[in-house]
Amino acid sequence: MRKEICLIFLSTVLVMVSCSDETTIFIDEQQSSILEENDAVALSGSVSFENAGVLDITIDENYSGKRTSKAVEDPAGNYPMVLIGQVNPPTYGSITSLTAAHVFVEDDFAYVAYNTAGEDYSGAIDIVDVTDPNDPQLTSRVVYTNADINSLQFKDGFIYAVGGLDATASFTAASNSFITKIPVFGGVMDVDAGILYGFQPGDNATDIVINKNEAFVTSGKDGSVTIYDTKDLEVKKEESYLDLRSLAFFDNRIALLDASMGIRVLDDNLNLKDEIAIDSDFGLNTKRTIDFVGDKIIVAEGARGAGVYSYDSGTLLQYIPILIDPLNPPTGDVVNNAVAINKEMVLMANGGAGLSVSNDEGDLTQPYGVIQLDGSINFVQTSGDYAFAASGQEGLQIIKLNRLSLSLAAQCSSLIEYEGSAKLVINEGDDIAFSGTKSFNSIKVEGQLLMCGTWTVSNDVDIKEGALLEMSGSLTVGKNRRRKKIQVEPGATLRIEGNLTIYGDLELKEGSTIEFLGNDSVVNIFGDVDIEDGVTIVGDFVDVQSKF
Repeated sequence: MRKEICLIFLSTVLVMVSCSDETTIFIDEQQSSILEENDAVALSGSVSFENAGVLDITIDENYSGKRTSKAVEDPAGNYPMVLIGQVNPPTYGSITSLTAAHVFVEDDFAYVAYNTAGEDYSGAIDIVDVTDPNDPQLTSRVVYTNADINSLQFKDGFIYAVGGLDATASFTAASNSFITKIPVFGGVMDVDAGILYGFQPGDNATDIVINKNEAFVTSGKDGSVTIYDTKDLEVKKEESYLDLRSLAFFDNRIALLDASMGIRVLDDNLNLKDEIAIDSDFGLNTKRTIDFVGDKIIVAEGARGAGVYSYDSGTLLQYIPILIDPLNPPTGDVVNNAVAINKEMVLMANGGAGLSVSNDEGDLTQPYGVIQLDGSINFVQTSGDYAFAASGQEGLQIIKLNRLSLSLAAQCSSLIEYEGSAKLVINEGDDIAFSGTKSFNSIKVEGQLLMCGTWTVSNDVDIKEGALLEMSGSLTVGKNRRRKKIQVEPGATLRIEGNLTIYGDLELKEGSTIEFLGNDSVVNIFGDVDIEDGVTIVGDFVDVQSKF
């Protein structure tokens, strides 16, 4: 039995009106359980830059092949990432423990789903404008006092979200597992415009994928995979399964992750085509993801890590292990919840073990290290040069990956790639140029240096008297809770073509020069700009924080 509910918010007693032959409007119950916040001032308090800055990565020496001896300096890291900022979970009255569970990113917006651990039901949905990734804006928030939100997707002006509620405590819910359709206008949810609901078997709806004009939804224990018409959430087709956790689409094929047996491959009409048995403990009432990557299927298998399977043969190709950061012991369950792929980079959301990064080398994925990011990582998605992590009670965390752009790679194709120390020192008289994408501990320039690529520096950058540092691409220095600086000493020159971000200060000493090439350079300085007498500032640039 299923119902589709179109909600209109009025200050009346219970009213029942027909939206269509199978749709009913229920007012009072849902009006009191959905809280909408669209005030920009109130929402801005949830955006935090406190932890923003260069992200350190603890390299796992067992898998990366890096040396364990400290007699030789550590090499520069291969993944120069930056935490742009985070959005903290909502709180309302007694609802103080919402956890970010899922994120969907499309165009200039990130859509975040929140739920509550345990038997209680409460959740939320956030919309975050990431048009300017240096300045994310929370534009809309809806809190559910009686329902978990486990997964969501945005399509053609609507958020489609799925989750669970206690149907026995509801006058309107046909079962615990539900889908809802919420109108969105310019990054703002409008519950007054009417919200549709649909229901299906199972204790909790776990995942959703929109394909054309159909919504495919999975639900857990004694649940189903159900196809809804996105127009009115009418059920078009449904097949029962024991315990579905997630689904993924690829070339008109659907992969279902069934915790009772493994992978089931269906066509887009829900006809079974193939099965791959997996002998893993997927846990109880836990989200695990499944995804296609080329001719492989990657499955989040909890404590085992991520399993990589051949789609054609069903053969297990590899387990990608969960890496443990010895500097930050796990604070919760050590389980792989989700995997995201960005070119050759593999990101794994490992719950209490955090967010790890590996390198996809084609036939084999090589684990690298653990990103020092707070929170229990429940889900991760990448889009372009960014990753978005649903980090439990730490909320949404926005990470810049600093991938080397193709246009920049072509420009710098004649330069060798940097492979040296994490402590970069250019001595007086040296004239060095290189390309690449690396993370440094510190940089000191006494001669001339051209850096072409994307770079992060955990500590200070010091351009000594009369020296020259030219950077084409992206350079990020420090982090907000441990601020560092770039110091340009007398007679020295800093030349920038691209993006410069400093979580700390820029010190321009007497007689120094800072020069910006082209028309698209961006400077984002979170500390102070100290300009002494006789400093020369040349060129056009965007000053994000208005510090010059």
